[in-house]
Amino acid sequence: MTQFLGTHVNKLDAKGRISIPAPFRASLRAAPGEAASLVLRPSHNLQCIEAWPIAAFQALATPLERLDVFSEEHDDLAATLYADAYPLEADKEGRIVLPESLVAHAGLSDTAVFMGLGRIFQIWEPAAADRRRAEARERARSRGLTIAGASA
Repeated sequence: MTQFLGTHVNKLDAKGRISIPAPFRASLRAAPGEAASLVLRPSHNLQCIEAWPIAAFQALATPLERLDVFSEEHDDLAATLYADAYPLEADKEGRIVLPESLVAHAGLSDTAVFMGLGRIFQIWEPAAADRRRAEARERARSRGLTIAGASA
């Protein structure tokens, strides 16, 4: 199972290129020597870019297929998930080019934060990433959130 862990900061160049952190590239590769493939999309809940391994993104189709294909719910979810999704492959240096619409959505300029979330990672503007991590920790603490059945 792919695990994206930690928080990493990388520079975004004028052409929109950025290097995927080495630990994330390793998690994205299906086999040694293969390119890192992923799907980028704007988060529909947060001002960041979501990065999904291809297999995890394709798995989103399963629950979507349970909805009536002609229903408003199906159309809304399909548009939200797929209309602004960009399948990408990293170059041999591990760089990707972020589409301008995603750069604008996340409010990125010259630096971006890669935040591991286990099965996916997110790309954030640095100050927004700091706020997000602080807010998430505070909400988890105040709600007493734990993982059922987990042992320390």
